Amino acid sequence: MDQALITRIVEAALLAANQPLTVAQLHGLFPLDEQPPEGAVQQALATLQEACGDRGVELVEVASGYRYQVKADVHQWVARLWTERQTRYTRATLETLALIAYRQPITRGEIEQVRGVAVNSNIIKALEERDWIRVVGHRDVPGKPELLATTKAFLDYFGLKRLDDLPPLSELKDIGELEPQLAFDGAAEAQAKADAMALGDIPANDDDDDDGNQADTNTDIDAATADEDADTRQEEADE
Repeated sequence: MDQALITRIVEAALLAANQPLTVAQLHGLFPLDEQPPEGAVQQALATLQEACGDRGVELVEVASGYRYQVKADVHQWVARLWTERQTRYTRATLETLALIAYRQPITRGEIEQVRGVAVNSNIIKALEERDWIRVVGHRDVPGKPELLATTKAFLDYFGLKRLDDLPPLSELKDIGELEPQLAFDGAAEAQAKADAMALGDIPANDDDDDDGNQADTNTDIDAATADEDADTRQEEADE
């Protein structure tokens, strides 16, 4: 089997798949008696990546494997293919997701310690149902609170291969170990909130859209949004 055919097979599989494919999965396309030479699949991937140089798509490696995706410079035009309204996220949701991503594993109580308000259960539920976060264990303290962390689906959604690829948020990382007795003054809390909003390219809004109503196509996010707005108003009152 020559390299050109292997490259064509790999390309076709990546285009046909509805999810990223790993190198092992690509190897699995070939029968045992027709296995490609060592390194041939990786070479095919490199060839395909190079071929995307002046195209509207790119071949990228994310946490779950390799996939083709639309390049950022043409995304605004291609996005018109999808008529559904894009999900928008409130500040409370983004702050919670950012803290989990950058400080994982983290408990709900530790998130509340930084944000200064209770974490609405609908936020956690919505993030879990999107498969962006999951419970990875329990803190060895009274009550055994759940430890939350992000998933491969979270990395895939934001086009990341590993957590180290997250945009640097040095101020957030300098907060230190989150302990129940650790107190944050108003300035530190405000800075943590500002840092959390800098997470990647997540679509966000300032609590309300242009019509004054929270826009969201996800039922669980809708439920969370009403309570999150209440959280935001409470935060503003406290400040």
